[in-house]
Amino acid sequence: MIKFTVENEWINAADTDVAVVGITHYAQQQLGEVVFVELPKIGTVFAQGDETGVIESVKAAASIYTPVSGEIVAVNADVVDNPALVNDDPEGEGWLFKIKLSDPSQLDALMDADAYMALLV
Repeated sequence: MIKFTVENEWINAADTDVAVVGITHYAQQQLGEVVFVELPKIGTVFAQGDETGVIESVKAAASIYTPVSGEIVAVNADVVDNPALVNDDPEGEGWLFKIKLSDPSQLDALMDADAYMALLV
């Protein structure tokens, strides 16, 4: 199940209590060429909507927010070493972090793909 936020993050909470988070294709297009990614530290606990990191491009810097509350259990070191992954595959290999959900019901308030696409037009 992939959900979206108004801040242009996506979250994939398949069938586990751990979800993968990244920025959307639209967000990376708006940023342009990504040159730096700062991710949260593993073990840090965030509330829904908290800033977890920063993405910088040649055009701008943007905060990364967590779509749900929980504990960071993994980060994608590949995007730190090679920020262009966020441009190349933002909703795949360019994922940012994994979070252990503290309240899975928060997913219900997020947008599905159709609602997110309607927001963009």
